[in-house]
Amino acid sequence: MDDYAGDAGGRYGRRVLLYSHDTFGLGHLRRSRTIASAMAAADPDLSALITTGSPIAGRFDFPYRVDHVRLPGVVKLPDGAYASHNLGVNIDDTVKLRAALLLAAEEAFDPDLIIVDKEAWGFRNELSGTLETAKRRGARIVLGLRDVLDDAEVLRKEWDRKGAVEAIERFYDEIWVYGVPEVCQPLDGIPLSDKMLSKVTYTGYLRREAPDWPVIGISMPEDPYVLVTTGGGGDGADLIDWALRAYEEDANIPLHGVLVYGPFIDAQRRAEFDRRAAALEGRVTAFSFDPRLERLVADATGVVAMGGYNTFCEILSLDKPAVIAPRTKPRLEQYVRAEAAERLGLIRMLHAPRDGHSASVMANAIRGLVDQPKPSANRISGLMDGLKTVAERSAALWPTEKAAK
Repeated sequence: MDDYAGDAGGRYGRRVLLYSHDTFGLGHLRRSRTIASAMAAADPDLSALITTGSPIAGRFDFPYRVDHVRLPGVVKLPDGAYASHNLGVNIDDTVKLRAALLLAAEEAFDPDLIIVDKEAWGFRNELSGTLETAKRRGARIVLGLRDVLDDAEVLRKEWDRKGAVEAIERFYDEIWVYGVPEVCQPLDGIPLSDKMLSKVTYTGYLRREAPDWPVIGISMPEDPYVLVTTGGGGDGADLIDWALRAYEEDANIPLHGVLVYGPFIDAQRRAEFDRRAAALEGRVTAFSFDPRLERLVADATGVVAMGGYNTFCEILSLDKPAVIAPRTKPRLEQYVRAEAAERLGLIRMLHAPRDGHSASVMANAIRGLVDQPKPSANRISGLMDGLKTVAERSAALWPTEKAAK
């Protein structure tokens, strides 16, 4: 790919700004980090900057020419309202500060391409000024969406309330759906113009690779193991409890259990789970978090998970038999993905209303992983082409020239 002449100062090389609002969990940051890392690896003249509100962004490794700017964090309260994570100021002032930092990052970094994860206006419209400035200067802007957002009617109402369609039609050059239409078509029922719909690309899922180095600081079992992971862990306590009950009531499960709680698990629940795991006399290993989860997945016989987007990508990329026990609140995202993936023969779903919630149900599911077919047994065209397609679409979007600031 040839360099292009940049702004009036003669700047060369391509720059990508990725926005990840991160009000809950790890999904947005991990997806943005995967995309940025792959783009930088594929193009030696490209630099990528991720803006993120994740409080644990610094615990991840970022490759050369990829870095991040940490925005003040926000958290969602039990009543659905949002609050500042650490600053001790009200949410309006927190958003105002985040918006100013985003605008400053855009103006100083001067990106050629901006990739926004999921929220077209950003959290509480914090991207509006950045979008205006970037569009005026000729940057290309893409909205990246995971394969499943929510139930179609719920999503339409949410996007109506947020004015998402207005933002998309006004600012965005393309929409990338990081999945395949056989699993879900998340924009069905959204009143986008025919022109905008023609700019939607289903990229395929974002392939993950396991790092070469081993997990550090954790005593991993030598025996074959099942990995039980909840992603960020903020809503994963029920899955951890279900897995522990299986091991407590069935001493003959043939796989060692490796339980990864996630960094956002409630401290009291973690202490309870640690006590129960310790009582299982070496049959279960449990710990909070490791940013190199791909290594754990790669070495596992199988995976038990809730089925968030990133874990699903890891299961497919590393071709692991998996049991998905999706949550259904506050969104149906995980259930919609798991139901479709089971129908396509990619995973097995455990859904308590259908399958029951007893310890024996989970024990039998874990036991079945030994002989369960791998996802690759069912071929779907373009399933794992996400990073390749992102690189191709990015190359087609690079502006030939940009307006001066």
